[in-house]
Amino acid sequence: MRSVFGFRRGSGARSGAAVVVPLLAACLLTSAAGSSAGAGQDGHCAGMERLRVPGAAHQQQSCLPELTTAGTVSSGHTDPADWAGLTPSGLPTPHGVPGIQIDGYFPDDSHTNDTHGWNHDAQFVIRLPDDFTGGLVVSGSPGNRQQYANDRAIADWALARGYAFAATDKGNTGLQFHRDGEQPGDAIAEWNRRMTQLTIAAKAVVAQRYGHAPRRTIATGLSNGGYLVRWQLENRPGLYDGGVDWEGTLWRKQSPNLLGYLPKALRAYPRYADGGPDVDEAHAAMLDAGFAPGSEFLWQYHHKVYWGLTQRIYRKELDPGYRGDSADYDYAARKDIVAPAIEKIALTGDIKRPLITVHGTLDALLPIGTDSDVYAGMVRDEGRGSLHRYYRIEGGNHVDGLVDEFPKRLRPLTPCHRSAFVALERWLARDVQPPPSGTVARPAEASPDELLTQCRLD
Repeated sequence: MRSVFGFRRGSGARSGAAVVVPLLAACLLTSAAGSSAGAGQDGHCAGMERLRVPGAAHQQQSCLPELTTAGTVSSGHTDPADWAGLTPSGLPTPHGVPGIQIDGYFPDDSHTNDTHGWNHDAQFVIRLPDDFTGGLVVSGSPGNRQQYANDRAIADWALARGYAFAATDKGNTGLQFHRDGEQPGDAIAEWNRRMTQLTIAAKAVVAQRYGHAPRRTIATGLSNGGYLVRWQLENRPGLYDGGVDWEGTLWRKQSPNLLGYLPKALRAYPRYADGGPDVDEAHAAMLDAGFAPGSEFLWQYHHKVYWGLTQRIYRKELDPGYRGDSADYDYAARKDIVAPAIEKIALTGDIKRPLITVHGTLDALLPIGTDSDVYAGMVRDEGRGSLHRYYRIEGGNHVDGLVDEFPKRLRPLTPCHRSAFVALERWLARDVQPPPSGTVARPAEASPDELLTQCRLD
């Protein structure tokens, strides 16, 4: 089954991979500093051959008539399997963005990413539109997906607004990502280092291409990509002007975290689904674990596809010594064992640049009550509340892959992320304060089509 959230079912088994990889091989350049056929004939890719990504072990430039997925799907410069299920099917696709795309990888000794047939991790993509408005957006992939995962949800829209865009695979991908690194926690800690590395490199490439550094650099991402935004603004704030966090994963030693609440769901949900005499007790246990009332219609799918998988692969990364069943895992009993690994990746809430967070109230993978509600409190506790706006999106799930199936019950988060991005732009450029934090109601009269393009944060 194709994942509709942050996860891919395994390396080398992606839908469409047999078609996409040969296309990529045909369309990309064959040397690290070559030029594509016809490059610069109309001037829009002039000087492409001089662009260098600092620190890259390999790079390939392409001169494209279209940088959005309106063109990169057919040209082979994206992988639709990488972003499948992250957005509603009816989401409009911008077009008319010519420019330069650079694909490549940084030095790395792991091999979980098979894109382009490179079998090399720390892959990246950088896109440089002709009609550049001065900003750079940097993002890391959600879940364990690869570098094109944000192309529909984030890159298309950012490029159409004139932003340069850069994305990383975070340095390891797939269901075996936890095999990377020497010690527990190393694989996730690498994600943060790769985001930093790409941001520095992408800024340099922007300066090469346009003659000046980006006037604004914004970090944004969803799920694990949102976690990267939080970590970067806490730990590498000098690289960014601000960020938009789309329900980032919360890692900290204290409960709640997903190692704590997912085993509870794995124990309680089967009893709830059976409808036996303890159904009310099981339902109460699900709510106590953090799952929101009203999200029950999503539980069956998530139990079947995500809760066990998610708990297992992250437990193998952070607590590889555990040998029991996922449902029997007791985080409280093993917290001291896991603590050194989580310390490598833990968030504190001590952000140092403006941050806007959006999170769906019906999130059934990272429940809002165990995640962004908690992180918002951490930010306030650090005295950083003036730098944070937090919008709880009524009816939003973790990502938008199930909106097509439940159009009257779920609200797509993609337009809310875009509204948050615009609010951050105004905050940074003109010191226009965003609307106060709060819950954004789902408009009762709005049609599914209207919700695809509208999300008023006020």
